[in-house]
Amino acid sequence: MKILAVDYGDARTGLAVCDAGEMLASPVGVIHEWNRDRVLAAVARAAAEQRVEEIVVGNPLNMDGSAGPRSQLCHEFGAALQQLVEVPVVYWDERGTTVTATRYLNVTDTRGKKRKNVVDAVAATIILESYLNWRRNHPREGQGG
Repeated sequence: MKILAVDYGDARTGLAVCDAGEMLASPVGVIHEWNRDRVLAAVARAAAEQRVEEIVVGNPLNMDGSAGPRSQLCHEFGAALQQLVEVPVVYWDERGTTVTATRYLNVTDTRGKKRKNVVDAVAATIILESYLNWRRNHPREGQGG
């Protein structure tokens, strides 16, 4: 099934999508927008354009696994998104994805403005890869946590 991952942020929201066979996650862009309603509309539009069957919103839990203010914002975003789309919206633990994305970009020597423009899409790709790996290893358990 095609799945869209969302790394929701205050100024930039990264998007990634996988193929129907759930083998490859790829970045599809970054939404540069502060207004939550406009971000919601853009994500809903991307979901329709990509013909996804599920949306995964990154859930930035604290390192101890508890949900803090940022996690609450992402859940509110996901709940509002669910009102705009006809596919399930699920949440996935995204702890450490931005750090991992930055490491990937260091390896490829992506710096400065270019890094700032792609780090969120790379983070969304990492969220999606993690979710796909979980699905492969838990085929009978349904959606993630």
